[in-house]
Amino acid sequence: MTETTQSGISDNGAGALAYLTFLPAIFFLVLPPYNASASVRFNAWQSIFLNVAGFAIFLVLAILGRIPIVGFFVMVIDLLLMLAFVILWMVIVLKTLSGRKVVLPGIGPLAEAQALQ
Repeated sequence: MTETTQSGISDNGAGALAYLTFLPAIFFLVLPPYNASASVRFNAWQSIFLNVAGFAIFLVLAILGRIPIVGFFVMVIDLLLMLAFVILWMVIVLKTLSGRKVVLPGIGPLAEAQALQ
C-alpha cells in the first residue's frame, strides 16, 4: 500500500479561506499553486468583490446615519444588514468547504469573468 502525501491546502479549503478577508483572497490570487486553480481564483475574486460591496454599503449607511431622525432607522437597517452579511458569509464558507460553488447575484458573474482571465 502506498501513501500519497498532499502538499498545501485543497481547492475547497483555499476557496473557503479566501472569504476570511480580502488578504487571503489576494494571497491565493498571487501564489502558486492556488492561482492555477479556476475554483480558487473564482472564490478569491468573489470574496474581494463581496468585501468591496459590503464596505461601500456600510459606508453609505454610516453617512446616512448622521442625518437626524433618519439615523435611528438607518441604525436598525445597518444591524439587520450586518446580520444578513454574517449569515451569507457563513453559508458561502460552508458550501465552498463542501465543494459546492456559490455564485452571488451581480458579484458572481464578475468573479467568474476575472477568474477566467
